[in-house]
Amino acid sequence: MNIIIVDDEEFIRLGLQKILLKMDLDIQVIGSFSNGMDAWTNIAKLSPGELDVLITDIKMPMMDGLRLIEHIRDKSIAMIVLSGFSEFEYARKALRQGVKDYLLKPIDKAQLYELLVRLKNERQSAKEQDQLGDVSSSQDLSKDKEHYVIEQMKTILEQQYDKNFEMESIAETVGMSGSYLSRLFKQETGETLTDYLIRIRIEKAKQFMSDHPGLKNYEISQLVGYSDPVYFNKLFKKMVGVTPKDYKDKHR
Repeated sequence: MNIIIVDDEEFIRLGLQKILLKMDLDIQVIGSFSNGMDAWTNIAKLSPGELDVLITDIKMPMMDGLRLIEHIRDKSIAMIVLSGFSEFEYARKALRQGVKDYLLKPIDKAQLYELLVRLKNERQSAKEQDQLGDVSSSQDLSKDKEHYVIEQMKTILEQQYDKNFEMESIAETVGMSGSYLSRLFKQETGETLTDYLIRIRIEKAKQFMSDHPGLKNYEISQLVGYSDPVYFNKLFKKMVGVTPKDYKDKHR
């Protein structure tokens, strides 16, 4: 946890730094300044995420604590105000400007420790949420890709149903392994790729029989991708419940 201390009293800055470095919170004091102007000049040079916590006094020469807080637009920096009882109204104003908390002087070590632990936990929780969001986003992109691949596969099968398909060559086309593509297709459509293709071929065969009743059985068989008309007849009867001849007779 990187911290900057700003207070016009040197003994307070040194004492606070000593307290912080004794805490078991992996704290680094990366700056100690006597006024808001010097602090802001140095904070403005830092990279995003380089400063975690700013602890600042309110009344200081050149630029007070409230002006310093107003200059800092980075919402990831937790700001803590130091104040005396006479400066309580200033502290309340600072809280309205997004300051995390204020500490009364003289500083209570236990209170400061509890506050820093809370801030550290909040930051860790926010980081985990961001990571979960990244994972979720990545998963969403993966799901989108998988859905696209399946839709692409369905289109290929519907347009080229008369071709002989080899799973590995199809899988290579979409950048997946054959076994993974088979599982994914079944998961997304509820059918195996083979069953899906058979259903399309039989539907196309029925369409040919209705639209072109003069076609021979072996011709329809070849048109929908089956070189063996006997196998086609058996498959058609299994899927439709009647032979191709009976189906044609019924739909004449």
